[in-house]
Amino acid sequence: MLDPSDVRTILDQLDRGNGDAFRHLVRAYSLALRSFIASQVHHLEDVDDLTQEVFIVAYRNLGSFRRSEDFGAWLKGIARNKLSDHFRSLGRRSKALERFREEVVRVIQNDLDRITANDDGVNIEALLRCVGRLPEKLRKVVRAGLDGVKPAAIAEELLTSVTAVYSLHYRANQLLRDCLRKELS
Repeated sequence: MLDPSDVRTILDQLDRGNGDAFRHLVRAYSLALRSFIASQVHHLEDVDDLTQEVFIVAYRNLGSFRRSEDFGAWLKGIARNKLSDHFRSLGRRSKALERFREEVVRVIQNDLDRITANDDGVNIEALLRCVGRLPEKLRKVVRAGLDGVKPAAIAEELLTSVTAVYSLHYRANQLLRDCLRKELS
């Protein structure tokens, strides 16, 4: 943490056009800010992202900072707002995932009912063969979905976006449905 006079000196440098001076503020307040954010969220990636977002907002809004106030407290206020946004976003994603699961069940329910109604295991074997024929990425998505892995975790593992994971789920379900129709006809 910096002494208030040091903060004012750095802010004066920024006012004179020395944008590089902001890095001194980042260095001085980064650990405390990251600790505060880490106490609220569980994933290190989220801590890093939120900390970076706080510093970006702070840099863009330096003109609104009152130099007589505590710079660390000002950053913490920005962090609270970012955390609030983060948790709202998580809630929306969770609801979207639940709607997606309900839609998948609705789309394949008839096929699942037909497969489970047959006691001889032929349908299950056909389903397993169809899953085995899926491209590796789609197999991973299907397996992760069956295991209840969250789309964000799948996206991270596959180095893609959550939206892409939803598309992969949809595509895998289409391919499985088509394959089962061929296998069982």
